[in-house]
Amino acid sequence: MLGITDFWTYVLGSAAIILLPGPNSIFVLSVGARRGVRAGYRAAAGVFLGDTVLMTLSAAGVASLLRTYPPLFLVIKYAGAAYLLWVGLGIIRGALRRLRQRSSPTAGSVGAANRAGAGTAEAGARQMSTAEADTRPAGSAAEPSDLRHPFRRAAVISLLNPKAILFFVSFFIQFVEPGYPHPALSFLVLGAVVQLFSSLYLTALIFGGKFLAGQFRRRRKLAAGAATGVGALFVGFGIKLATASIG
Repeated sequence: MLGITDFWTYVLGSAAIILLPGPNSIFVLSVGARRGVRAGYRAAAGVFLGDTVLMTLSAAGVASLLRTYPPLFLVIKYAGAAYLLWVGLGIIRGALRRLRQRSSPTAGSVGAANRAGAGTAEAGARQMSTAEADTRPAGSAAEPSDLRHPFRRAAVISLLNPKAILFFVSFFIQFVEPGYPHPALSFLVLGAVVQLFSSLYLTALIFGGKFLAGQFRRRRKLAAGAATGVGALFVGFGIKLATASIG
């Protein structure tokens, strides 16, 4: 069928591969948990764009170029590793900063305002303003700096991974008939299957992140710990990519 052999074996293999945790899926989950469904889908769109570009480059023979010119592979690899480390450390810094802000006492300043303006309309207005600020939903606060621009960040995380190009070629080529006259069409179908599974999986992660957000709002220390863990995962992904070989 369209130059593809063992199609259902490929489908099962693709599903298993998509379920493996990686920087793309962890980033989408983190965005969904911290910024909601809409931002989660923006991050997922960045992943789709990045993966589509990588699959297109794979079909165009860029994998052979990377093998022929190892310095090019090294440049992309180390750039990707540095970006993953930067994202991971940014998430960790943001989690620690939020934990310090939430643990700092605010009762003293509120009490001083009440004492200074007791019995006056100005003091009453300040109290109402403070109460509104305290009850404001977490999502309406300033946008987390470590998760700004989710589409762009997800796309960069996906694109700066030369191993993905080599993977797509080595995985896809097993299921393409050698004598088929239109291999690009075979790659298109195989890529569409991967993107279908990816969209389903990332959707589950986004709504799973929404559920986790509700839990984390009631458990601030747990939220900070989870964010720190996500940051540590990105640091680990960066180290793993930095030590990867072209083979």
